[in-house]
Amino acid sequence: MPHARPAVTAPHPTATDLSPHRRWAAVAVLMLGAAIALLDTTIVNVALPTIRSSLQAPEATLQWIISGYALAYGLALIPAGRVGDRVGHRWVYLAGIAGFTLASWWCAQAGGPTELVVARVAQGLCGGIFFPAVGATIQVLFTGRDRGRAFGALGAVIGVASAAGPLVGGVLIEQGASDDAWRSIFYVNLPFGALAVLGALLLLPRGAARRPAGPQAGEQAGARAGEQAGAQAPGGTDLGGLVLLTAALVALLVPLIQGEGSGWPPWTWLSLAGGAALLAAFGAFEVGVARRGRVSPLVPPRLFSHRAFTGGVVLALVYFAAFTSIFFTISILWQTGLGHSALESGLVSIPFALGSIVSAAQSARLAERLGRGVLVLGAGMVAAGLVSLWLLLAVLDPPSLTHWTLLPSLAVAGLGSGMFIAPNQQFIVATVDPEEAGAAAGVIGTAQRIGSAAGIAVIGSVLFGSLTVASGSPADLAAGFGHAAAMAMAVSAAFSVAAFALVFALPRRPRRG
Repeated sequence: MPHARPAVTAPHPTATDLSPHRRWAAVAVLMLGAAIALLDTTIVNVALPTIRSSLQAPEATLQWIISGYALAYGLALIPAGRVGDRVGHRWVYLAGIAGFTLASWWCAQAGGPTELVVARVAQGLCGGIFFPAVGATIQVLFTGRDRGRAFGALGAVIGVASAAGPLVGGVLIEQGASDDAWRSIFYVNLPFGALAVLGALLLLPRGAARRPAGPQAGEQAGARAGEQAGAQAPGGTDLGGLVLLTAALVALLVPLIQGEGSGWPPWTWLSLAGGAALLAAFGAFEVGVARRGRVSPLVPPRLFSHRAFTGGVVLALVYFAAFTSIFFTISILWQTGLGHSALESGLVSIPFALGSIVSAAQSARLAERLGRGVLVLGAGMVAAGLVSLWLLLAVLDPPSLTHWTLLPSLAVAGLGSGMFIAPNQQFIVATVDPEEAGAAAGVIGTAQRIGSAAGIAVIGSVLFGSLTVASGSPADLAAGFGHAAAMAMAVSAAFSVAAFALVFALPRRPRRG
């Protein structure tokens, strides 16, 4: 009888090797990375006026600082998720968070506007690389109620980090003693990024480990079915589709951001037309990739055979274009137009942030009771808040505006936003077949970030395009920026009203399971 070989101990823990305490410690590492990435989507808003004066940056640069980050982030999500499935999400998370930390240092060291924009694009790209690994690793580490608790905690961290961004940025800039105080909003990422890298090396499981065993027979059967489907599915990364989509979006965003400052020369219109043509070419290319079946298409065309899903993707684009741009407009008005500090600008966002946190905590319960009604109510409240905010900016004399003036409108919009953002992806994914849910979720996440980038491009173009200042006196600055902010907020309000109308394309209740 042959002797049994001794078991070989893996140098790094797999998911099944981890104790419950070790798993939750791993989740804490994942949440730290998620918090840094989401904090950086909002913390920059209050720093824009300081960056403008410190680097003598043109208006278009301010838009690129936000849009470049969001666009690169969104485009990296789907390819990074697929690479993680093949090589292990631990390595993708490590590479992404390390790159994000280095890019944060680059942003802090930037010596000019162009260098800062390039560093922000690199930062967004790295954020999009590691973020899919957060959810994928939680899926591997937990089952049943523990998985629900982990995702619930992740949602709370994301909400708090996003909401806290403007206030944290205001505090950091206020503590600075020079025009370079904005650099602190990037330096603050360095110790947390280093801690996340160290924690990932020590705690995250290696490879695509099996899910922990448990009594949920249905869940185990679903996992086996998913593994069988994954074994039959084509692999590889659709690099051609990624290049076409990136080129199309850049061709559309460049004229939207640069056109106003350049006086809309012929190249801007040619670029817009070329971007539309590239989008059409991308669609045709994806159909061909799906037909050949050798590589998984970046955006599976079959998803758009569901008209409700198509409406849901447009909803994601329009909604994120509306709400991401609110504090871009308010920050420019509050600091450059009205002469307030970065901290005061950050304080303006508190009613929105608190409302969003409170309602997000209750959104799952409300979705269970109201179904699609929770999205209708949430989107309606956002639209009402932004329309009333636009009316306040259009009617009131700008110097009379205070935190208290905007508080009711921002609180209503914040409550609606928290109620909407948490469950909306669940409802959009419910419009497709269960085996398509993973691909659908990836497309929606990308659409949300592209919507953010496009929203800043459009609203920034309207804000600076309608800006006319008679002189440098405080009264003229307030009047000029007040009018421009009202015009920009009108566009954000229009986007929010369109999002409210699109909610009715979604199913009344999400599919279970």
